[in-house]
Amino acid sequence: MDKLLEVREFDYIIGNADYKGYDNYKYLESKAFNGLGDFIHEFAGDDDNSDVLEFMRIGYKRNIGDVISIRNYVGLIQMKNGFQVQVLPKIDFGKQDDGNVETKKVFLKMLRSMKNFPSKVFNVASLKVDKMNLYEIFINMYLQEVRHLVKRGIRSNYVLQEENLKFYKGKLLVNEHIKANLAHKERFYVSYEEFHPNGPENRIVKATLEKLQKLTGSAENSKEIRQLLTAFELVDSSTNYDKDFSKVVINRNTKDYEMLMQWSKVFLMNKSFTTFTGTTNSRALLFPMESVYESYIAQQMKRVFCPAGWDVSSQDKGHYLFTEPKSLFALRPDIVIKKDGYTVILDTKWKRLHNNERNNYGISQTDMYQMYAYSKKYKTPDVWLLYPMNEDMRNHASIEFYSGDEDNTCVRVFFVDVAHIEESLDDLKERIEALN
Repeated sequence: MDKLLEVREFDYIIGNADYKGYDNYKYLESKAFNGLGDFIHEFAGDDDNSDVLEFMRIGYKRNIGDVISIRNYVGLIQMKNGFQVQVLPKIDFGKQDDGNVETKKVFLKMLRSMKNFPSKVFNVASLKVDKMNLYEIFINMYLQEVRHLVKRGIRSNYVLQEENLKFYKGKLLVNEHIKANLAHKERFYVSYEEFHPNGPENRIVKATLEKLQKLTGSAENSKEIRQLLTAFELVDSSTNYDKDFSKVVINRNTKDYEMLMQWSKVFLMNKSFTTFTGTTNSRALLFPMESVYESYIAQQMKRVFCPAGWDVSSQDKGHYLFTEPKSLFALRPDIVIKKDGYTVILDTKWKRLHNNERNNYGISQTDMYQMYAYSKKYKTPDVWLLYPMNEDMRNHASIEFYSGDEDNTCVRVFFVDVAHIEESLDDLKERIEALN
């Protein structure tokens, strides 16, 4: 049985081998399908953790049986039996993306825009995206971060040591000395400080490398890990992760470890950027595509619009739906741009619209209420909804909704071609400036 199932957002996973349906129905052998169902049931959310049902749901379809649908989150799930499900974003390239190589490349660029994504030095071009699944790619990102650290030099510091020595050094620990050396008058149980690389941050990195050496199925990653471990020969591997993480303080002297500590928590403690809690050894390294898309668009808009004199603000603050008797219900549009007193509101929506005018193209009524509130509070008639491009809407004419009130608020829909982001946002800029 193949140990990896690669699917895209909005695909359906089925366990019925006899069904010969649409392309977005992905078959999973019954044992693995049941294991995925167990994973969904086991991972429950609470106030601090996300619920797996936010992105994977079990349903039933006539003539097919149980169906698992996927939406909103992208990443990789590894179940306790070792089987992996890789979920890629539904990005439209206007052509067949053989092997999903281009999809993975664009997705990694999008991830890099996120403030809390712990990898900034990796080079997408150097990653073997055609040969690696997402988990192996994430391992490779971590290894690139470690390589960057090793080139700059791993940190040494004065480390407190306790040993039973044949000579006196440092400070005598009286109680321990009496217990250990009642019959050994020639020894001294002492504590002393030694300038050494065996600090908590290096112990954590070494423990992570050793664990990844067991997890990786990539010969390239395995070779890189062996090479990197030679730089940590004088370092003990961490055995108490919680204790060592609590000792790590990120400051100007340990700045090079900031990203590595975040990654190490992911790999050592099965944490994720979207947190899930469970009772098994399953791992879920997942990313909310709504947030990834919003972050990527905001980053790229700054690159395209700022040189043209626009001020670009993401997650703008300061406006509230109600102000009396006090400010309530904060309004935070994804992006606000301003130039020469002209204000435009833009909100990103990671949703696939469809070419059905009678159904409002699939645009949520709640979203339109939200856009109207933005228009009134920011005192601008120009509001844009930015949806990802899909084949169904690629050649569709622009969509505009006018309120017909005295302010004549207009909500315009624009489809961002994520695969060709700069050209797409240049087109958006030209359209906005033509209205000014």
